[in-house]
Amino acid sequence: MDDLHRDSAAALIDKARATGRIPVVKSFFDEPTFTATHVVHDPATRKAAIIDSVLDFDQPSGRTGHASADAIVDYVRREGLTVEWQIETHAHADHLSAAPYLQEKLGGQIVIGRHIETVQTVFGAIFNEDERFARDGSQFDRLMADGERFMLGEIEGMVLHTPGHTPACMVWIIGDALFTGDTLFMPDYGTARADFPGGDARTLYRSIQRLLSLPGETRLFLCHDYKAPGRDSFAWETTIAVERTANVHVHEGVDEDQFVAMREARDKTLSMPRLILPSIQVNMRAGHFPEPEANGTRYLKLPLDKL
Repeated sequence: MDDLHRDSAAALIDKARATGRIPVVKSFFDEPTFTATHVVHDPATRKAAIIDSVLDFDQPSGRTGHASADAIVDYVRREGLTVEWQIETHAHADHLSAAPYLQEKLGGQIVIGRHIETVQTVFGAIFNEDERFARDGSQFDRLMADGERFMLGEIEGMVLHTPGHTPACMVWIIGDALFTGDTLFMPDYGTARADFPGGDARTLYRSIQRLLSLPGETRLFLCHDYKAPGRDSFAWETTIAVERTANVHVHEGVDEDQFVAMREARDKTLSMPRLILPSIQVNMRAGHFPEPEANGTRYLKLPLDKL
């Protein structure tokens, strides 16, 4: 994200607040994966977007389910919303996307940042995918570029490329609301890890600094929460101003070298996410499972000693 795009994003947020064109956000928290899914809508037109949905998945049995997604379906129908967008902030490593299921039930384009091609190339090699697996993002309905604008009803939106956690991370701004994916967590928990293939702590710091320069009143909606020590309840909403002054990893006064040293040391102590291997295989396909084999069954791979 260059400075021009950052300044344009700031102007978009200020305009939304000045004109009162701000979205309604309803969040659904999936405790097994610690994931917050956000349903965002324009109150004037009832047009909606679903951000970072969750497919229920029991890894020991390989069974999938739709209880989490069906709660969203019920809400959207009850509120009379029309879904235009099924948004993925990045190819998640901790849960499987329910976007195809929600698209079937509610409609909307499945969309992600165009750098998903990089993720597909890296993980296509890790999973030894053959030529049937496209590495051009064509599994998604639309790929968005840094600085690209879109509309949710009468509310203007914009995407910002924020690599570091993964090469394909995108922050989505809709009116005065910013959806960070995994880039930032609640101030008392800090920031995303940067040790996945294609991740980089220095790049993450620079992405975060550009976000923290946006208007302080901007509402931030986070993708995950793990309840920091001393906090008894889950939380997923904060503001730029609070992150800027209170984020335990990257508050004002923490310079790039300090952050990189902290982040790299911390990442060495972390285990891989429990669902990373099934999640990436599905999410790099826009939430679809691999094609069934000759017996009609779909399979997910378990590469040994690769991560």
